[in-house]
Amino acid sequence: MRVRVEQTALPGIGVRHDLMTESGRRLGVVSHRNGRRDLVLYDPDDPDSCQHDIPLTDDEAEALADILGASLMLGQLAGLREQAAGLLTEQIAIPAGSRYVNRRLGDTKARTRTSASIVAVLRQGEVIVSPDPTFRFAAGDVVVVVGTRQGLDGVTAILAEADPDG
Repeated sequence: MRVRVEQTALPGIGVRHDLMTESGRRLGVVSHRNGRRDLVLYDPDDPDSCQHDIPLTDDEAEALADILGASLMLGQLAGLREQAAGLLTEQIAIPAGSRYVNRRLGDTKARTRTSASIVAVLRQGEVIVSPDPTFRFAAGDVVVVVGTRQGLDGVTAILAEADPDG
């Protein structure tokens, strides 16, 4: 289902983007010309009246966008899992002692070795979708992997391999 977003120019202020949720609630984001953003929740009894106005700093707006983007992506992957028998999705943390900390994704040869694919990396609230083979892992990264149970267990084992120098 596509959600309709309405854009309204606010002369002297900026732009407002509104959407109606499936449950009938209206919410919006006001982007001010000075860069400030407000999350707006309208009164359910009077859709022209603002019930809550929450100012967001740049960091808060970015974090909220990341949270919503990550949950959407993971939800889509979960839906894919239901459609494909035997296909699983799992989040695997890279431990600090992993031999792959500060090394490239391609160095793991995970897809070749396990037939499972690393489709995203979650790093400090940021979602890196479809990282390429030159992407470098950091301790604490969480990789999103799609594959069979055997493949996911294989990627877990690969990423848990200890760093011989560490």
